[in-house]
Amino acid sequence: MSSQPLVVVERVSKVYRTGPKRTGPKGAGPKDVVALREVSFEAFPGELIAVRGRSGSGKTTLLNQVGGLDRPDSGRVTVDGRVVTELPEADLLELRRDVIGFVFQSFGLIPVLSAAENVGVPMRLRRTPATEREERARVLLSMVGLDKHMNQRPYELSGGQRQRVAVARALANRPKLLIADEPTGQLDSQTGRQIMQLLRAVVHSEGVTALVATHDPTLMTIADRVLELHDGALTETSEPGEPVAAPAS
Repeated sequence: MSSQPLVVVERVSKVYRTGPKRTGPKGAGPKDVVALREVSFEAFPGELIAVRGRSGSGKTTLLNQVGGLDRPDSGRVTVDGRVVTELPEADLLELRRDVIGFVFQSFGLIPVLSAAENVGVPMRLRRTPATEREERARVLLSMVGLDKHMNQRPYELSGGQRQRVAVARALANRPKLLIADEPTGQLDSQTGRQIMQLLRAVVHSEGVTALVATHDPTLMTIADRVLELHDGALTETSEPGEPVAAPAS
């Protein structure tokens, strides 16, 4: 594992304001929702980090800050040496295309395209030549166990197979960072376990850093670290082999 972090999150805070501007403790009004409270951590190349917490604890908000999908009210996020929180939108688009791969709970596949064509979409955006694009899609789908399903469309695949396509698509442009938000949320426990094990294998084979928000206890046992969020604050970091306490009630 590299000694230099790929991701650096420094004192990141985010408040969602639901009404007129108010004054109050730390600038938050009585109806404001504090999604993140000065969260700081680092993630290193080849590291799989699970981000867990109850619904509303700030997991998705944190991933959105790291992935440049949203901006914090304060604090700084750096990915691969680039300060994400200061980049203009054009540079953010490039970062999300070339450096970060996303896996979402809802799969996000294009219904009219085959599995191989869905995997090829990010490479089309980079104008990758067709022969190279097709070969990369074939290799990735084989890696996730779908070499016999390349020409099938999403509606012809099971939920687990669709999520495997989504993982392959996220890896299409050889990202350095993989962000997955509840990737097993729509899957049964056995299929979810297979997807988690796949993510672990991907981190090893592709050498990427992975941040995975999840409730799935399977990932807690295979992750390199577990970050615990409670009401937007980072309350616990568990290292490999350490027991992870249950969330506070």
